[in-house]
Parts: sequence; structure tokens; C-alpha cells
Amino acid sequence: MQKTVEFFFDFGSPTTYLAHTQMAQLALDTGAKVLYRPMLLGGVFKATGNASPVTVPAKGRWMGADMARFATRYGVPFAHNPHFPINTLTLMRGATGLQMRDPQKLMNYVDAVFQAMWVQPRNMGEPAVMAEVLGAAGFSAESFMGLVADPEVKAQLVATTEEAVARGAFGAPTFFVGEQLFFGQDRLDFVRQALAA
Repeated sequence: MQKTVEFFFDFGSPTTYLAHTQMAQLALDTGAKVLYRPMLLGGVFKATGNASPVTVPAKGRWMGADMARFATRYGVPFAHNPHFPINTLTLMRGATGLQMRDPQKLMNYVDAVFQAMWVQPRNMGEPAVMAEVLGAAGFSAESFMGLVADPEVKAQLVATTEEAVARGAFGAPTFFVGEQLFFGQDRLDFVRQALAA
């Protein structure tokens, strides 16, 4: 039976971008299905009393260097976003809505937003910038705004965030293989082991 790894993510996390760059290869290597689970990191932080590592200056400096090392190891582009932190509520509603209403377009959207956040890097908290990036990726601004305003989409993002917290998540990226929780893009080796077991 094919195993599944649930990937709880928020675009506002640079380490989650790094994890995202490895998901296709992880699926290929393990034969597992990767299920993207959009959650709101701010909601997770609020529920768990956690905060972004950059709120501790020394840890923030270390993480900047560490992320650059991992980007080099993975052979992927990475740039610090000078607009960080960015409110990702609309972006995460977009991911949730596409997953619910137009799932075949989800990965195109996820790729476009992660690229804009952590490669280009753009201020995706600005509506005009968001519209430009999504338009270039083939998304209609009008239909997107309708999607993120949908009460069912809003409710689903809240529900997924609450589910993540209830299952033990305290940050992003969080992975589940069954009920085994793994936190951080630097724990993908353990995710692989769990998928192989």
C-alpha cells in the first residue's frame, strides 16, 4: 500500500520553501504520495505559544547562514526576503481554495508563490504584487479573490490549522507519516526512514 507524507506548510516560512524543493524527489525515491496541507503559521504560533526563530536575533543570524547552506546542498536558489515577515493569510486561503475547488492547479500556484517569496523575492503581502505574480502564473485576479473570500475556504484553512495543532504541530514545515510527527526541513532523512519502514 502506498504511504503518504502529509506536508503542513505556510508560504511565510523559508525553511518550508526549502522542504518544498525536495518533495518531488522524496516522492520519487520512496514511492510515497506527498499531500500538501495548507495551514496558517500565525495561528499555529498563537495556539502553541511559539514564535518565529528570527525573534531571537542570534538564532535568526544562525538560521540565515544555515538556510544558505541547505540551499547549496540541495542545489536550489534561495534569497532572504527583505519584506519578511509577510502576512500570508490570503496566500494560504488561496492554496486551501485551489486544493478544494481546482486541485490540478495547486502545485502551479504553490511553485509560483514559493518562487516569489524566496527566490525573486517579492513582497507578496502587497495586493498589486500578488496579482502580478499570480497573473504571470496564469491565475485570474478576479477568480482568485472570489476563491479566497469563500466562507467554506476560510473555514477549511482554520480547520486544517486547528488539526495540525491538535496533532502536535508547533511550526512549519511539519510532516506526518501516519501519526509520526517530524518538524523542520532538516529532518527529511527521518521522514524517508519512516516511509521505508
